[in-house]
Amino acid sequence: MDKPEDIDKLIKETLTQEEAKFYEELDEQNVFQMISGLFQGKNKWIMILMNFMTLIFFGLFIYCMIQFFESEATKDLIQWGVGTLIFLLGVSMLKIFAWMQMDKNALLREIKRLELQVSSLSGKISE
Repeated sequence: MDKPEDIDKLIKETLTQEEAKFYEELDEQNVFQMISGLFQGKNKWIMILMNFMTLIFFGLFIYCMIQFFESEATKDLIQWGVGTLIFLLGVSMLKIFAWMQMDKNALLREIKRLELQVSSLSGKISE
């Protein structure tokens, strides 16, 4: 069976120079490139808003946690503990949303690579 590097080389040989450059841009990204990719495109405003809300929720989580440890009455302990859990849950949900967006972007990149490969193969077959 061919190695992935051999397949990539074969695909690049069948592509035009412009298509090969586009194919290279669709290569696998590291985590930092994926994170910066969240702030590009049509939905970057939503990601900025989500990160802003994450900071607010994290600040409120810290505040509730400090109040929890300074409280002595059981009722106050329960209230601040519930507040701590709610804001920690909010931070977690917003982070999961961001990771899902990064996964979506990775899947779209792979689909574009496949489309390019299919286009290249169909052009090769029709010749």
